Amino acid sequence: MPGRLSWFLFLLIGSLLWNPSNSSASLKTLKPTAPEASPIAVETSNGVYEVEGGRRLDWWSAHNFCDQRFAQLALEPQDEAVTELLQGQVQGPIWVGQRTALLQRAQQRRTHMLPGLVFEVQTATKYARLLVDFPVLAAITVCTHIQWDLATDKVGTIFSYAAPAFTNELQLRGFAAHDGLVHLALVVHGHHSPYLPVFSADGRWHHVCAAWEEQSGQWAFVADGKLQAGSQSLSTAQSLAPGGMFVIGQDQDSLGGGFKKEDAFRGNITNLYVWARMMSLEQLDMARMCEIPKDGLLFGWNRWGLEIEPTLQEVVLPFMCPVPIEECPTWDGGSGTLGSEQCLQLLPFFCHYGTEVYWRLKEVQKTADGEFIIRVNTLANATVLSRNGFQEDPGSLSVLEATSFLGILEQALAAEETPLQPADLLAVLSFLKRVVAVEVRGQDPSGQQEHLSQNFLAVAGLLLEEQTEAQWLEIKEIIRSPMVLVESVNCIAASLSLLLTAKRSNISIQKGPIGIETRSLNLRNSTSSNLLEIPGGPEYIQVPFEEVRRLQGRGLSKVTVINTWFAYSALQHSLGWEGQEGGKVLSQDVSISDERQKYLSTQVGSAIISSTVLVRLQEVSTAVHYHLLYRTQGFSDKLVEPVCAFWNFSSSPEAGGSWSREGCSLIAQYQESVSCFCNHSTSFAILLQVYDVQRSSQEESVLKTLSFIGCGVSFCALITTFILFLAVGLPQSERTTVHKNLILALAAAEALLMFSEWAKAKKVLCMVLTAFLHLFFMAAFTWMLVEGLLLWSKVVAVNRSEDRRMKFYYMIGWGLPVVIVGVTLATSFDGYVGDHHCWLNLRKGVIWAFAGPVLFVLTVNTLILFRVVIVTVSSARQRSRMLSPQHSLERQIGVQIWATVKPVLVLLPVLGLTWLGSMLAHLSMAWAYVSIILNSFQGLYIFLVYAVYNSEVRLAIQRMKEKKKALLFTPRPSSLGVFLRAGPSRRGICDLQNCSQPINHSSSPRNTASWETKKGNSPGPTSSTSAPAPATAPPQRNIVHQGNLGASIPVGISSIMSSEKSMEKRRPRDKEGHKRRPAVELTAFKSSGF
Repeated sequence: MPGRLSWFLFLLIGSLLWNPSNSSASLKTLKPTAPEASPIAVETSNGVYEVEGGRRLDWWSAHNFCDQRFAQLALEPQDEAVTELLQGQVQGPIWVGQRTALLQRAQQRRTHMLPGLVFEVQTATKYARLLVDFPVLAAITVCTHIQWDLATDKVGTIFSYAAPAFTNELQLRGFAAHDGLVHLALVVHGHHSPYLPVFSADGRWHHVCAAWEEQSGQWAFVADGKLQAGSQSLSTAQSLAPGGMFVIGQDQDSLGGGFKKEDAFRGNITNLYVWARMMSLEQLDMARMCEIPKDGLLFGWNRWGLEIEPTLQEVVLPFMCPVPIEECPTWDGGSGTLGSEQCLQLLPFFCHYGTEVYWRLKEVQKTADGEFIIRVNTLANATVLSRNGFQEDPGSLSVLEATSFLGILEQALAAEETPLQPADLLAVLSFLKRVVAVEVRGQDPSGQQEHLSQNFLAVAGLLLEEQTEAQWLEIKEIIRSPMVLVESVNCIAASLSLLLTAKRSNISIQKGPIGIETRSLNLRNSTSSNLLEIPGGPEYIQVPFEEVRRLQGRGLSKVTVINTWFAYSALQHSLGWEGQEGGKVLSQDVSISDERQKYLSTQVGSAIISSTVLVRLQEVSTAVHYHLLYRTQGFSDKLVEPVCAFWNFSSSPEAGGSWSREGCSLIAQYQESVSCFCNHSTSFAILLQVYDVQRSSQEESVLKTLSFIGCGVSFCALITTFILFLAVGLPQSERTTVHKNLILALAAAEALLMFSEWAKAKKVLCMVLTAFLHLFFMAAFTWMLVEGLLLWSKVVAVNRSEDRRMKFYYMIGWGLPVVIVGVTLATSFDGYVGDHHCWLNLRKGVIWAFAGPVLFVLTVNTLILFRVVIVTVSSARQRSRMLSPQHSLERQIGVQIWATVKPVLVLLPVLGLTWLGSMLAHLSMAWAYVSIILNSFQGLYIFLVYAVYNSEVRLAIQRMKEKKKALLFTPRPSSLGVFLRAGPSRRGICDLQNCSQPINHSSSPRNTASWETKKGNSPGPTSSTSAPAPATAPPQRNIVHQGNLGASIPVGISSIMSSEKSMEKRRPRDKEGHKRRPAVELTAFKSSGF
């Protein structure tokens, strides 16, 4: 019997150390095993891979192993050399890193020393009774850890509750069936549920819960966090009677007695809890994870709450709380495929270094004299710091060892007897990573864990002092950022959460410029504060009340809030190189220069504060609100813009993370502080973007005023032009249609732009306004592109169908902007609008959804204008020679210069080439004024060129006036005879025949003729007062100008659209009989000059 008992206790203790959540896990320890061979390194184009073929660790330990050597757990191999090396060194699956982001940090598993009850054999004497005065129970839940003895297949009673009036009030019975499962049944008021399979009969520990409520008779069995069986209508007649006895291991046939051997339990029981309510699955899983819900708790497992029969074996067991089953990525060298295994399996792995990191690490360690390392190891009489991180494995640490070594390290750093070298700093950082991995116990009566945390903060503070700035710069290629210390301090703070109890709900430690706080937050207590105020100032961080309500809505009653802070003085020196000019600090490109300011650098300008919310030791992302001071010393003559940002540890793992502003926004800005809101919890700070001011606030105000005036004038001019085009009855043509669409788009954009300044205060309105601004400005530029394409078609491809072209033009002019705006909104909805204006976001690159197409349009139109100018000059040269061969060279040169300048002046507004000046606006204020005038007054320019000084518009207006005058002339009937007798005047004949036509040359704005007519003797000008023609002759009609400005200007910068068909008929032919190309026509209508 003693030998059997010893074996049974060995099985009992060994199985308790096994993780119940991981049924396939080996009973081997998870500590690193001794390496069978030295690591093998291979260099490839992707970096250096170090294969740890003889070392097998779980995924978390493998990740920590590589991290302590300033490497990363490698991803699946892509290089053939690495694949061949792994296949030769390792058989089966190996751990690889996570590609998207690092897995959440492993939960700290806690070891509790618990009393256990050993029911070695079935007897009628062994039992344990709960010393609890039970009330009336309308619902009950009982949970316990059970290890079923497989030596018997008889039914055993796990527990029973008997009341004075009725003994079979509540029982949980079960047996190990031949199917390899333990079947359980619940008895309530004598009503027996069926036996159902609940957990495996494998001799291991299982967390089992039985629950029942009176209202519906609902009952359930939950094993290892999963619902296994349940139903309803089990004894709904009455509640469980009060004043009864709860006995473990026996069936009560009388109150507190009447035990029978055949009904006794055989196995082991520990960790039993009773609640006076029916628990949810989430709450039962909390109990399994050693997070015991307090609401309705009647009994919590402890030795003093039990009456134990003297012969019942008692043991104290080291019980390790389980962790969730997680799958971690693996790579199989044999098949070359990715897979996954449970993270706690022991597998080989390999680490990955960047090439520069690996050789820089080698160089730093080779050049170190090791004096500081030797001194620390001598003081500790142990290997605290490793001189060669590639080869040495110092192993794991206990809490006591880590606390002692940290104290020695603090003493050595504070003494400054030995100067700290870059290799020494790397060794200290590697040691701190080992300390973070120290396993934390659930109880800390001696306060060692708090002492460890204090020493850790002291060492971290010493490493961030000003005299170590040079060392940080030396190792920046390896460490990338001292934010690794912030991450380590966060982990230390999280370990303190295991020490929180009902009596001690807050632990706060501050050492120099670094502080940590761990707080248990009762969500049901409205007065419970989650505000952390940083000592020495108005800075704080808190979880908003709305987030607390959201957590309550998930059924949570208690969470743990972990806060850390690093004063600005702690990181201003070591983070100095983060903000060097030209360095990229933020993961998003938020440092964009414009014409008002030139970007110089980004600096960390505040304390760094962190907040994390834990639920059952698992991190829960919550929104936070924080308020921080920022320092602008040294930037008195610069523009400093504060940015709310956080450190994203999972971004760029090879670089240790990076600053980001994703999900963070600035709520309020004060003179020396800002308030920020972020929709997630991590480490936060205020970054200062430093700009060199290019223009003063007064100059900026003048530019804004000038722009507003210009937009207003242009809007009125465009509307007037549009109305004129409709009112005067211009002939329909491609160019008039294109002009109208361009004017409509540009007018709408100008109107929205004037309104945008008032809309920026309203977020939704600003968003809508920005989308329409984007649409109409984009449409304005696409119609400018159409203007250029139409001009090209008139110069190069004159025989294409107008109908086909117009459909294509509408697709470009309106269809393309709709597509661009729609795609931009779909892909960048959250970052579509800028921070301070109702316009596209410069910081996130959304502005390129406008700037890119605009640059394309301006480039195409510039090439078109260049080609048109060449053709125009060539045509001017030929006509000049034909018309005036006797003219001097100077006259011909003048004609050609005018032929070059005039098309440029006429076409600039419709081709949008005035916007090219915006590219030079940042060079000086003069260029800024030129850019504002050219762009904001673009509508006025179009009005002057294409309405006021356009001959066809003026002619149409003149005709309207003449027609109106003619309609007003209506002779009275009484005077008609006199009128006829006297004979009609010239004016009367015109009105009676065709009052809509001009009667003489003076009715036209200009009396011009074609250059063919002027070859001969040109008659003198005809006066409007000349003698009337004979009555028998038809009235003389006006000669309409067809594409020329007269002999003095041989090149027509005008007018093809009004009479395109008639011109086609009249076009002269060359010697071969082909029609000659028409004169180059550049505007929509006939321009009579400026």
